Amino acid sequence: MTASTNSADFDPSELAFVTRRVTDAEASAVTAVLRGVLQEESDGIRAAPERGQSAWQVSQRGIRGPMTPGHGRWRGFSA
Repeated sequence: MTASTNSADFDPSELAFVTRRVTDAEASAVTAVLRGVLQEESDGIRAAPERGQSAWQVSQRGIRGPMTPGHGRWRGFSA
């Protein structure tokens, strides 16, 4: 099979089975799977990139500022 990733360029006659006694049904199944994989790959290449922030970026928070103890400020664990 050639290195082409376009499913339209896929030519089943280029397949060479190394195993012996491959039935027509088995050859058809392999061809269908290869066509499907090539179609998925070409669809993924053509897909438009996502806009905006990823879920990872959205979930990030800024770094907390320093906590300074004192009257009216952070007092530890007591209320």
